[in-house]
Amino acid sequence: MIVVAGEALIDLVVSAEGERAVPGGSPANVAVTLARLDQPVRLLARLGADGYGKQLTEHLTANRVDLGWAVRAEQPTSVAVATLDATGQASYEFRLIGTADWQWTPQELPELAGTLATALHTGSLALALAPGAQVLEDLLARERRRDGLTVSIDLNLRPGIVTDRAAEQARVERQVSLAHLVKASDEDLAWLYPDRTVSDVMAGWRAAGVCCAVVTRGGDGAWLLAPDGSMHEEPAVPTTVVDTVGAGDAFTGGLLAALADLDALGDRPAGRLAAVTAEQWAAVLRQAATVAALTCGRRGADPPRRAELDSLLGA
Repeated sequence: MIVVAGEALIDLVVSAEGERAVPGGSPANVAVTLARLDQPVRLLARLGADGYGKQLTEHLTANRVDLGWAVRAEQPTSVAVATLDATGQASYEFRLIGTADWQWTPQELPELAGTLATALHTGSLALALAPGAQVLEDLLARERRRDGLTVSIDLNLRPGIVTDRAAEQARVERQVSLAHLVKASDEDLAWLYPDRTVSDVMAGWRAAGVCCAVVTRGGDGAWLLAPDGSMHEEPAVPTTVVDTVGAGDAFTGGLLAALADLDALGDRPAGRLAAVTAEQWAAVLRQAATVAALTCGRRGADPPRRAELDSLLGA
């Protein structure tokens, strides 16, 4: 079972066709992707007590995401206003003050030791916004020390919200050192480290203890730095882009699902990831890129199901 921790919010998508409220939030999107790819997944989220919170609960439950550890919060649901341009690219504005997602307390988090959890994934705003970010960071640190499951982080930075670059550099570097697997986009790294190359950043993560680093590059594909220091590149899968909402989250879900299928997630995570062969890393990247492409080909964060993915990969 993969445990995903972080925000479940509403994307208010604004386009030439008008507005529509759809479930979103990077960690929640990753959880849905995993569930649709037939991976057992449990979401650690704080779900608001309002109508949006009910909409999120119904969406997650309908997609077979286990909410057994979710918190029923008194605060309202966070909202991200996603405005689409003529090419389908999304820009975001967030309504986050006083909302449910960022109010974690240590008492709300479960003990993962002794459960069926093989991986803990988090990232995005959940690791950036106080007070809850510190609570989740402490959880990552505890699980990294225990070495009983794979710790995964997707940076998914939001410079429009957290604008202090130096503080974000310090936070990211601290949190990356707690992870076995780190994923970011080239846009994340261009903002975070404007004077460093992507390969230099990835090498720095490896030196800090990260086993596997992945950087997505939009239409240019993705790079992966494997535990043995080898670099793997996968081109983007051609698609007609409807919009890019949730594409990065779909990539992450596809990546984790592929690793789970290889039994590469779980206790002694460094050894498991080191056992993945070059051929398998190529297949992992191919699956992640395909899941992202299928998501870009439809409106909103709507990742594919296993049968659709298998059909396309088989072809």
